[in-house]
Amino acid sequence: MTTQQLLNPADQERRRRLVQMKVIATSMLAVMAIIFVVAFSLQARHPWLGYVRAAAEAGMVGALADWFAVTALFRRPLGLPIPHTAIIPERKDAIGSSLSEFVATNFLSEEVIREKLSRFSIASRLGGFLASPEGAARITDEMATAVRGISTVLKDDQVAGVLEAVARRKIAGTEVGPPLGRIAAEVFARGEHHPLVDFIIDRVYDWIRGNYTLVSRVVSQRAPSWSPKFLDGYLADKIYREVEAFALAVKTDPQHQLRIALDHFLGEFADDLQHDPVTMAKADAIKDRIMDNDQVRLLAAGAWRSIKETLLAAAADPESPLRVSVLEGLTAFGRRLQEDGPTASKVDAWVADAAGYLARHHARSITAVIDETIARWDGEATSRKIELQVGRDLQFIRINGTVVGALAGLVIYTLATALL
Repeated sequence: MTTQQLLNPADQERRRRLVQMKVIATSMLAVMAIIFVVAFSLQARHPWLGYVRAAAEAGMVGALADWFAVTALFRRPLGLPIPHTAIIPERKDAIGSSLSEFVATNFLSEEVIREKLSRFSIASRLGGFLASPEGAARITDEMATAVRGISTVLKDDQVAGVLEAVARRKIAGTEVGPPLGRIAAEVFARGEHHPLVDFIIDRVYDWIRGNYTLVSRVVSQRAPSWSPKFLDGYLADKIYREVEAFALAVKTDPQHQLRIALDHFLGEFADDLQHDPVTMAKADAIKDRIMDNDQVRLLAAGAWRSIKETLLAAAADPESPLRVSVLEGLTAFGRRLQEDGPTASKVDAWVADAAGYLARHHARSITAVIDETIARWDGEATSRKIELQVGRDLQFIRINGTVVGALAGLVIYTLATALL
């Protein structure tokens, strides 16, 4: 594959124009050489040709000097190992370092950045962008795209493992007894547990009413072998009726002794969770057994999948409540930046401080990418690339050198002739 084929269309056009200008500059040198030869040959018969010869001679010198200067930037003239030639390929690393230092000093200094930022309000421009429907919608779309991208990059197993590890570490270092005790004490004090107690008592009462045969059989099985059967049946029926009546009384009487005793027990239990070391230790032991269960990882995985599916569904639907909420929030924030002067000033100050800090401490690190990039370039390839960018303009130096040299030679020859 040829060099021409390796170039992109823009570089191919630059190469064509560079070659064109090289031909023009070289042709001017050739013209000067031809004029010099003709004038030198006929000067004896036509003395006035001395002026032409002097102009052509100086034009050749100027053209050759500028050809050497331009060529020495990119390669060795005529392939000769002349010192201080092929400057770009030989000193590209030093040039890159100097360029990097120049950018860091003159473009990324804290003073320059703060001065540039002071000329316009970042907050006002950002507010105008966010307040417009197109701007807020664009940011929302980008955020939705970022959510989809992050969900693609993150592995479900890895995220579940992180969630599990965070949960285990956080819970392992926390005593569960005192906070559970405080929550329970507040719930019991407000009587918010009574609906649950009512539900359990109702279920117990319904079970007793629906299991007469089972209760009777249990009583009969527990009776002595010598007890008469009719007596067993009578006792079983009596016990069942007493149990049923007791359950009904507990169910219908909110002030039943069993309910009061249960409330007293629960209150003591909530207090023990907060202050009794034995109860607190038992609560932590139960916590540890729960955290050691494999279901914790499954719960973490399930939680992540639910969150992920919810976010992806919301990100994909422009009308989802989440996206609508984000869009409205961005628009409102944009209007606030436009209308609330103190807030805008704070944002501008934060931006200036952040940019100043980065410039003060990391400007050279940022521009180091120039050093590293140029260091990876091949010297000859770098020279060719730069020549394609600026070589055409440099050919005007050769052309100007030829013209200026010719004029200078003519002036010098004229003055010398007039004075001698």
